[in-house]
Amino acid sequence: MNKEIFLTNNLSNKKEKFIPLDKENIGVYVCGPTVYDNPHIGNARPLVIFDILYKVLKSKYGHNKINYIRNITDVDDKIIKSAKEKNISISELTKNVIIDFNNDCNYLNLDSPTQEPKATDHIDLMIEMILSLLEKDFAYETNSHVYFEVSKFKDYGKLSNKKLEDLIAGSRVEVSENKKKSEDFVLWKPSKDDEPAWDSPWGKGRPGWHLECSAMSRKYLGDVFDIHGGGIDLIFPHHENEIAQSRCANDTKVFANYWIHNAFITMSNEKMAKSTGNIIKIKDFKDKVDGQVLKLALMSAHYKQPLDWNEKLLEDCKNTIDKWYEVYLPSNDKTVLDEDILSPLYDDLNTPGYIAKLHQLYDKALKGGNEEKSLFVLACNFIGILNKTKEEWIEFKKKKSSINEDDILEMIALRNKAREDKNYKEADIIRDKLLDKGVLIEDKDGKTIWKLK
Repeated sequence: MNKEIFLTNNLSNKKEKFIPLDKENIGVYVCGPTVYDNPHIGNARPLVIFDILYKVLKSKYGHNKINYIRNITDVDDKIIKSAKEKNISISELTKNVIIDFNNDCNYLNLDSPTQEPKATDHIDLMIEMILSLLEKDFAYETNSHVYFEVSKFKDYGKLSNKKLEDLIAGSRVEVSENKKKSEDFVLWKPSKDDEPAWDSPWGKGRPGWHLECSAMSRKYLGDVFDIHGGGIDLIFPHHENEIAQSRCANDTKVFANYWIHNAFITMSNEKMAKSTGNIIKIKDFKDKVDGQVLKLALMSAHYKQPLDWNEKLLEDCKNTIDKWYEVYLPSNDKTVLDEDILSPLYDDLNTPGYIAKLHQLYDKALKGGNEEKSLFVLACNFIGILNKTKEEWIEFKKKKSSINEDDILEMIALRNKAREDKNYKEADIIRDKLLDKGVLIEDKDGKTIWKLK
């Protein structure tokens, strides 16, 4: 059965069948990192979600038919501020953060995008777009600043499904005496002496953040493309402004046909953000858990729903993968997954539904033979988990354990002696100490066996 892909399109606010502009060349643009600091777990969610989308599209249409662009913003107010705080150059900061970002992507076992353009490599295209907007009277220049005149674009607010006055109320709109109206947004602004600057018709300066994505998506995907994605916090003003300037510059009725946004990660139901001080960086997990555990946790809730982060979630996912490795066999790469197995992902990237499907396949693998085991592992591999051998998984657990094998055996012997002496309280204390160090023990057939959590 030839299944269709359905996605929730925030432009229409409903789930729609995905119909590409061209099945031979599908364009996807996702807003990537602003490289002012190491990515945190909240940043990891869109990385994982849109990696799943990329995998689904490749499975459906072919690996060479998807043009997946994920940009890097390497010029921005946050970057300038962060470099000053760290007392290093902007180039050193952005270089280091990009390296860390790529390491985080490898840790999460993400597929590389088709292109990963940097904003600073496309300044000339941004200047061209600004000149076009000025010529068409959608923008104006004041005191070496160039602004987009929002009132000239009648569809402003359509993505947010709100009126302009409602969008402005309660949002952080930049205040400037150079603007005609408060809602107008900057396309170009002058740089201070110690800030990055490029020559332009309006003097030395730098582009506005919103313009960067419009210029890069235009270069790599054209005036109109299939899917634009990012976090829900980007709907306004970033994506709303992208639509406005791109449609006006490109003379099109649409910019992207489908707009996909993931919800926040929360801690104690509060949005994870640097401003709230509840940040956990991806690198903080690397010595504690394997990347596939983190990835499974990030897929445990539907992308449109908030995901509340806690230690129990991580522990549950670690135990799940540990259990799944019991039936591990190298998968047959020539095997193609049936669309029935992938059907939850075809239905608006329903990752919890796919995880439930994996549990079903695991039960069959547990009772079946090598064919069932290999199919289960292949289905796990599709979303980037069970990507290491069983030996590699066990070795990682040993490395992160705070106790060696000799110590474990010694403590088990002490526990057995305590049980022989009917000192069950002492035996329980030793068991709990082992558990605290990541060691599970089980009494079976007169012997005590152990394994790492």
